[in-house]
Amino acid sequence: MSPTFSSLQFRNYRLWFAGALVANVGTWMQRVAQDWLVLTQLSDESGVAVGITTALQFAPVLFLSAWAGLLADRVDRRKLLVATQVGQGVLAAGLGALVLSGHAQLWHVYVFAGLLGAVTAIDGPVRQTFVAELVPSSKLSNAVGLNSASFNAARLIGPGVAGLLIAAIGTGWVFVINAATFAATILSLTRMRSSELNAMPTASRAKGQIREGIRYVRGRSDILVIMVVVGVISTFGLNFQLTSAMMARTEFGRGAGEYGILGSVLAIGSLSGALLAARRERPRVRLVIGAAFGFGISTGVMALMPTYASYAVSAIPVGLASLTMMTAANATIQLSTDPAVRGRVMALYMMVFLGATPVGSPVVGWIGETFGPRWAVGIGSITALLVATGAALWARRAWDVRVRYHLLTRPHLEVTHPVEGEPTRREQTAMRLGADEAARAQDAA
Repeated sequence: MSPTFSSLQFRNYRLWFAGALVANVGTWMQRVAQDWLVLTQLSDESGVAVGITTALQFAPVLFLSAWAGLLADRVDRRKLLVATQVGQGVLAAGLGALVLSGHAQLWHVYVFAGLLGAVTAIDGPVRQTFVAELVPSSKLSNAVGLNSASFNAARLIGPGVAGLLIAAIGTGWVFVINAATFAATILSLTRMRSSELNAMPTASRAKGQIREGIRYVRGRSDILVIMVVVGVISTFGLNFQLTSAMMARTEFGRGAGEYGILGSVLAIGSLSGALLAARRERPRVRLVIGAAFGFGISTGVMALMPTYASYAVSAIPVGLASLTMMTAANATIQLSTDPAVRGRVMALYMMVFLGATPVGSPVVGWIGETFGPRWAVGIGSITALLVATGAALWARRAWDVRVRYHLLTRPHLEVTHPVEGEPTRREQTAMRLGADEAARAQDAA
C-alpha cells in the first residue's frame, strides 16, 4: 500500500474515514447554505450578519473547549462521538424544517448556529484524539493527514454540490440532507471492533485537571509558538466562507453556484496539502511557520485578482498553504504531547484555532462592508506575514535556529538547530556570564 494511504490498512480506521467523509460533505453543504441563506434571504446582503452567524457557531469553543478536552481524557471517546453526531444531525434537521416551512428568521439561524457550535465544541477534542485509538502511534501522523484529506475532499465536493442544490431546490433541503449524512458516521462508529482499538490512558477525577493542561502547554514553547501563529491566522485569514460569499456576490456579481465553486476550487489546494501531509512522518514547527508565510503571500495575490476566474484559480495555492499549516500544527502537537493530557492540550489548541473565529469574523465582515471585499481578504495576508515573520525571528533567537541557503547544492535551504544536549547561543552566553561572575567573586574574596 502507498505510504500516503497506509493507515487505511486498519479496518477501524477505514470505517472512520468513510463515515467521516460522508458527514464532512454534508457539513460543508450546510456551511455554504447557511451563509447564503443569511446573506441573500434573511439580511440585506450584510457581511456583518454572516460574520455574526459564523461567530456564534464558533463562540462556544471559547467557553466549552477546556471542559470538552477533559471530557475527552476521561470518558469512552467512541460513545461520546456517537452522541455528538446525533446532536448535530438533530440540529441540522430542525433548521431545515424551519426553512422549508417558511418560518425561518435571522435570529433563528443565530440560535441554531450557537447550539451547533456548542455540540461541535464538545466533538472537536474527542474527534482529534480518537484517531490515536484507531492506528498505531507510528501511523498517527499519516492518519492525521488522511483525516485532513477526508475533510478537504469533502470541501472539494460539498460547496459545489450545495451551490447546485440551493439553485435547484433551495437551502432548506440542503440542511435536511446534511442531517441524514451523520448516520454514516454513527454507523461506522457502531461497527468498529473494540478488540482492535488501541487503549489510551484516561484521566481519573481530580481537582485542577484543566489547570494541569494549561501548565503543560505553558511549559512547551513549541506548542505556544504554534498556537500563536495558528490563532492569528485563524482570526483574520481563515474566513473563507465569509470572504468568498462577499467576493462572489458583491465584487463579481455572481450567484450561489459560483460561490460554491470557489469553495471547491480552494479545496483542490487543501486536498493536495493534506495528501502531502500524509506522507510526512514527523512534521515540525518550522513547517508551520513556513506554511504561514506562504499563506500570507498567496492570500495577498488572491486579493488582487481582477476577475472571478483568476480569483478562483489563485485560491488553489491558498488552500495548499493553509492546509499544510493546519495539518503540520495538529500532527506536531499530537505527536509530541503526553497521551494522558492530549485531550486537554488539543482542546486548548482547538480553542485557539476555532475560538478566534468569533473575534475575527465580525471584524472581517465590517472591513468588507466598509472598505470592500478585497480588503477583507487582504487583512488575512497582512496579519499572516506579520505573525510568521515574528515567529521566525523569535525562534531564531530563542531556539538558536540557523538558516543557510546553498545555491549550487541540495537541499538549497537548510534549517538546523542544536542537537539535544548542546547549549544554544543564549545558554552559552549565560554560562560565560556566570563563569565571569564566579571569577570576579573569587578575586574579590
